[in-house]
Amino acid sequence: MAQTFGWTGKILRVDLTNGKVSIDDTMKYKDFIGGEGIGYKILWDEVPAGTHPYDPENKLIFGAGPLCGSGVPCSGRTTIVSLLPTSSHHGAGSSHMGGYFSVEMKYAGWDAIVLEGKAPKPVWIRIEDDKVKIEDARWLWGKGIFDTMAMIDSQMGKEAQVAAIGPAGENQLNMAVIRTGTSHSAGGHGGILGAKNVKAVAVKGTGSVKVAADRSKLMELDKYMMSIIGANNQMVVPSSPQPWAEFSDKGSRWTGRPGLYWGAANPPVETGTCDPHDMQSVGFRTMKAVFDLGAGAEKYTVRMGGCAHCPIRCHSQLKVPQLEKYGMDPFVSNTCVGWSGPRGVMYNGIKEFDGNGEDSSIVGNAIGTTMVDDLGVWCNYGQIGRDVKYLYTKGIFKKVLPAEEYASIPWDKLEKGDATFLIDFYDRVAHKKGEIWHIADGSAWFAQRWGLGDEYWDYKDNKLWTRGGYPVHHSNEAGAQVGALISCLTNRDSQNHSHMNFIGSKLPIAIQKEIAGEIFGSPDALDAPMDYTKMNEYKARFIKYAVVRGRLHDSLTLCNWMWPMAVSPLKERKYRGDTSLESQFFSAVTGVAKTEAELDKDAERVVTLLRALTVRSMGTVDMRNTHDAMNKWIYTPDKKDGKEIAQFTKGTIQMEKSDLDLGLGMVYKQFGWDEKTGAPTKAALEAVGLKDVAEELGAKGLLPA
Repeated sequence: MAQTFGWTGKILRVDLTNGKVSIDDTMKYKDFIGGEGIGYKILWDEVPAGTHPYDPENKLIFGAGPLCGSGVPCSGRTTIVSLLPTSSHHGAGSSHMGGYFSVEMKYAGWDAIVLEGKAPKPVWIRIEDDKVKIEDARWLWGKGIFDTMAMIDSQMGKEAQVAAIGPAGENQLNMAVIRTGTSHSAGGHGGILGAKNVKAVAVKGTGSVKVAADRSKLMELDKYMMSIIGANNQMVVPSSPQPWAEFSDKGSRWTGRPGLYWGAANPPVETGTCDPHDMQSVGFRTMKAVFDLGAGAEKYTVRMGGCAHCPIRCHSQLKVPQLEKYGMDPFVSNTCVGWSGPRGVMYNGIKEFDGNGEDSSIVGNAIGTTMVDDLGVWCNYGQIGRDVKYLYTKGIFKKVLPAEEYASIPWDKLEKGDATFLIDFYDRVAHKKGEIWHIADGSAWFAQRWGLGDEYWDYKDNKLWTRGGYPVHHSNEAGAQVGALISCLTNRDSQNHSHMNFIGSKLPIAIQKEIAGEIFGSPDALDAPMDYTKMNEYKARFIKYAVVRGRLHDSLTLCNWMWPMAVSPLKERKYRGDTSLESQFFSAVTGVAKTEAELDKDAERVVTLLRALTVRSMGTVDMRNTHDAMNKWIYTPDKKDGKEIAQFTKGTIQMEKSDLDLGLGMVYKQFGWDEKTGAPTKAALEAVGLKDVAEELGAKGLLPA
C-alpha cells in the first residue's frame, strides 16, 4: 500500500453474519474526502433502495476524516452514517459524536469501520491496532452504557475508547443513541447496532497519523488558527465587558471573566480575563455550565471537558451531590441540549422538590441527562419534550394509551415538576413498556400510529419543520431564509452550525454585514435579528456555503460547532477570520494541494450524493413538494393584540410562503439542481463527478425531465 498522509489508507469491514473481517482501501473513496462522504458513497454503492434501517442488508459506518488525529484544532469528531429509523422514508443520514473514539480509531490504523449483516448472538467488536475480534457480549447485554464501558475497559484497559448502546439501542428504539466517553452521543443510529446484535465497538491504537507537511509548518498553521479562534460556536465577543474587548454581549458563550470560577475544582479555578492574545487561556473562555444551567451551576463545576484536539472545552463536568439521593453518581457531564433536552418532558420546568431548593433545576437537568446517557435514549434535539407536552396537554395520551397504563403513569409528578417523573418515563421508553414508548418511534411514525393530523404538524410550539418528522435546529430565527432553507435539505434536524457560527458570533450587525459582503458578495446576505428582508441571491449563496461547509466538516472530520472561522476576536484583524483554513490544513496534512474553492467542490459532491440518496429512497424527483415542503406554522403570521404582524415587519421571525418558495428555487439553482423539483440534474451530477449516480437515477426514471 502506498504511503498516505492524513488518511491511514485502510477501512475495516466486519461481516457480522459470518464473522469475517476484511480490509478495504480508503483511497478508492478519496474523492469523497472521508467521514461522512465515504459513508454516503458506501450506502449508495452497497445498500439497495427500500432497505429498512434494521435489515441486515443495511450498513453502519463509523467514519473519521483525514484531519482527525493529526492535531488540527477541533478535529476529534466521529461521523456515523447509515439509514435513519426516524426518517419518514428511512433516508440516509449522519449522526455525530465527540470525545476520543475517532482519534483512537485512526491511531489503530483505520479511517472507518463498516458493520454489515447481523450477528447470530450479542457481540462486541474488539480492535487493538490491526487485531480485530468479534467477542461474545451476552454478559453486557441489558447493561446501561456506563457499566458497559467500565466492563469493556476492564478487559482492554482504560486507554480503550468505547462506542456503545444501552437498552434503548438493544430494543431497536428509533430514537436511540450510540455514545462514547462520559456524554458524547450520536443520536438516531443506536437501534441499528441493536438490530445487528452489536453492543459496542471498542478500539485501542498505538500508531499515529502521518502528516505530509514539515511539523514546524503545521505548528505555525496551528498557532495562526489559535490566534483567531473564539469561544464555543465561534462566538468572538465576551458576555461581559473586558479590558481588552471593544464589545460585549450578554448572550455570548464567551462567558469567562474575572470572578467566575470552576467552583467545585480543588482548589477553585478562576476563568479570568481570557485576552484573545493569550493562547493559554482559550480553554477558560467557554464556561458553559453557567450558560446552559444558570449562575447556580458555578459552584458545581469541576472543570470543562471536551473532545480530542479541542482547546475550547464545551462539556461541563459537574459534581452534583444531590444525585446520590436518586441512586446516581454525583459526577455528570454534558453540554447544550444534552442538558435541557432530556429534561424537556418536564414542561412546567423543574420546581422545588425533595429539598433541592434553588438549584432544583440543575438537579433536574442532571437526572435527565444521567438517565438518557445510561439508557441510550435520544432527545431528538429536544423534540421528545415538546411531544410529551403536546400529547399530554391536548389529552392525546389519555385517548391512545390503554386506561390501565395511563393510570399507572405518575402524571402528578409531571404536574408538580418532580424530576423523578423522568426516571419512570425513560425506563418505560427505553424498555418498550406499554404503548407510551412509541413516542420514541419519532414524530413521523407516532403521528401516523396515533392518528395525528394537521393540528399536530402546524402547531408552532411543536417546532416540527416538515412532515419528515424532524425538528428545527437553528432555522428561521437564524438569519431568516438562511436558517430556514438550510433546514429543508437533510433527513433529520439540520445539524448545521456553519451559518450559526457566523450569525451568532455576537459581533455588531454592521460588522457582520461587512464580512458577509466580503464572503457572499453583498451585505444583503445577512439581515439584522428579527428585522428581515425578502429573499435574494446573496442569501442563496450563504445557504450553499453553509450546507457545503457542514458536509465538509463532517467529512474532514472537524467540529461544525466551531468551524468555519469566518470571524475572529481580534480588533487588529477588523474581526475577520479566515475561511480558507480548512483547505490550508487539508493541504498541509494530506500533501494534496487544494484551494478553498477546490475543497468546497469536493464537499459539494457529498451534498449532491446525499440529495441523490434521498431521491432514490423516496422514489420521486419532486423534492420540493415532498421532502422540502415546510409546515404551515413557519409562514403563519404572529399576532399582537389580536392583529396579525405582517412578515418582514421588525420584531417577527415568521416567514412568507411565496418568499420561501422563491428561495428554494434560488438555492436549487446555486447547486445546479432542477429549479422546479429540487432534484439533481444529470448535468449537476456529472459536474461533481457523479456520472455513475446519474446513470443509476436515469435508469430508475429519477432524473428531472
